[in-house]
Amino acid sequence: MTLRAPDISDASSIAAISIEVWVGTYLKRGVNRFFADYVLEQFTTAKIAALIDDADRFILVSDNAEGIDGFICIASSSAAPVDGCSDMEIATFYVQPRHHGKGIGKRLLNAALDHCRAQNAKSVWLTTNAENDPAIAFYLSQGFEKVGETHFRIGGEAYLNNVYAYRFL
Repeated sequence: MTLRAPDISDASSIAAISIEVWVGTYLKRGVNRFFADYVLEQFTTAKIAALIDDADRFILVSDNAEGIDGFICIASSSAAPVDGCSDMEIATFYVQPRHHGKGIGKRLLNAALDHCRAQNAKSVWLTTNAENDPAIAFYLSQGFEKVGETHFRIGGEAYLNNVYAYRFL
């Protein structure tokens, strides 16, 4: 497994992982048109390519012998939904479920935290669905603390998310 910055040719792989993880994590009982339309609109090769080219984004991918199996994206100018957080957000952090437990997430997260430290961030924050128990357990085990709540909105629907922060000493 190698961690590296992505290039534009990785955009379709990152989009596919995003769809796989998002659908597998949040759509437990089936996929309806509302969510399918959202996922297919949000996770396009073109949108991922734009993120790769965005100077305010730091992205790392985990690359194994077969291809990309996870990635993390830090947004460096993202206002937190709660007070007391920096503008550094872990905007996206996905590892294919079949690769969980192999240390990929820890390596990606540690590299992203190192990047944030190098940028002299006082903290980094993220949101995750309040019902995503595996992600919550992972973040807490890595030193994040819950600092508030917000809502993820799709159309007129709102879904409770927890806000977590990692503070650098």
